[in-house]
Amino acid sequence: MHNLNMFDSIFLNLSPKFYVALTGTSSLISGLILIFEWYYFKKYGISFIEQISLNHISPFLSSTETAPNGDPNGQFELKVWRNPFNLFRGSEYQRYFWATAKEPLTYYDMNLSAQDHQTFFTCSIDTGKPDYEMMMHAYRERNPVSRIKSAHKALEINPENSCAYILLAEEEATTIVEAEIILKQALKVAEINYKKSQGLQGALHEAAHRRDANIIIYIKRRLAMCSRKLGKLKEAAKLFRDLTKEPPSSIISVLNVHENLLECLLEMKAYADCAAVLAKYDDISLPKSAAICYTSALLKARVVSEKFQPDVASRRGLTASELQAIEAIHRAVEFNPHVPKYLLEMKKLIFPAEHILKRGDSEALAYAFFNLNHWKNVSGALNLLQNTWEGTFRLIPYPLQKGHLFFPYPQMCTECADRELLPSFHELSIYPKKEVPFFILFTAGLCSCTALLALLTHSYPDVMYIFAQTILNFVLTPFKFLREMLNY
Repeated sequence: MHNLNMFDSIFLNLSPKFYVALTGTSSLISGLILIFEWYYFKKYGISFIEQISLNHISPFLSSTETAPNGDPNGQFELKVWRNPFNLFRGSEYQRYFWATAKEPLTYYDMNLSAQDHQTFFTCSIDTGKPDYEMMMHAYRERNPVSRIKSAHKALEINPENSCAYILLAEEEATTIVEAEIILKQALKVAEINYKKSQGLQGALHEAAHRRDANIIIYIKRRLAMCSRKLGKLKEAAKLFRDLTKEPPSSIISVLNVHENLLECLLEMKAYADCAAVLAKYDDISLPKSAAICYTSALLKARVVSEKFQPDVASRRGLTASELQAIEAIHRAVEFNPHVPKYLLEMKKLIFPAEHILKRGDSEALAYAFFNLNHWKNVSGALNLLQNTWEGTFRLIPYPLQKGHLFFPYPQMCTECADRELLPSFHELSIYPKKEVPFFILFTAGLCSCTALLALLTHSYPDVMYIFAQTILNFVLTPFKFLREMLNY
């Protein structure tokens, strides 16, 4: 009882200055927490307190095991893919930097490219060869000038180093014409090396032969892309078709050349050929992409888009063709919901990254950058898209928990990876749109209330002193009642 009396005497006889100091300090601390929480939310898209509670507190409170990839159902694999439409660094990315003084590529993206080159363009038999050691150094180098110097040194050591020619075509050539000339020279050298390694026996020589085959495929693909950029569409389409016939065990399995072929056929307006290619790759057993889903939607929209009017369709009902087109759009939007804003020019396009994450903003940018004109070329296609794409969200009201045709949308996986792949000046597209976290609202309310109390206590000390005593009396009433019951 003595402790409770002491508690009463201390807290009921505090001066107004104490309450000013208490509320002021509380306001300052909650304000600092609010600033940090807001900064963390803007940078990483999640509340810091929420992340700590999910990652470190929830596992102790819940026995549910999650899959290694972070998805409880193990249904989504976070895998970064090479962008099938990746631009040339020297003749495109570098020229963009000269014009805007903005770096279009992140170090994370360039490091992934360096790893790809080391994987496909080198093998164990190259160990100790000075020219290939020089190229390994070039792949790891961040400075483009140093990479180009290393490639030239490698050619001085060995004029038949095709990897050095590839690097020069990618990074030193300042126009597509120059890049094409260097790549043709690289192809001649690569074919000579391929023939040399063809008749050799042994595991190491077989690895060298696969490496030489990968180099030839890569060069032919880049030459096809040069032809596409220079307007030689028939030549580009033939090269892309030939490449799709390569065995899937080679580098072709990660290049997704069929997407380049689809885009080239759309530019030629060869819609029947495009549909034939799509029929082969838009299979339920094959992995999907934005290019596959949106090209399918475009071809189906082309049949009805020219005469489509939303008000007329709502009165008479949808025809079978219109229904198919709208369902294809809904399917595409569910797979990658970021694309429509770029196609409808609601968001600014930037140069795409060299790698993309499927269903993410990086993939949406890459698709829209090269396919926006194809949607514009189909009369009424963008109008149909504008009037129907948001209807997808009625089919999937909880996209993070349950999908309609695809797995639930992996928001955290795609958002974090896209922030690494895309430059900092790009405003990342986030789906679904995030509400402001509870902890930010809570700290904002706490900061505001304590600041108001500090101001009122400083301005009206007597009134606030009486108010504080009343509140304390109210809080202490149950304890007083308990004490009286115990004494009785």
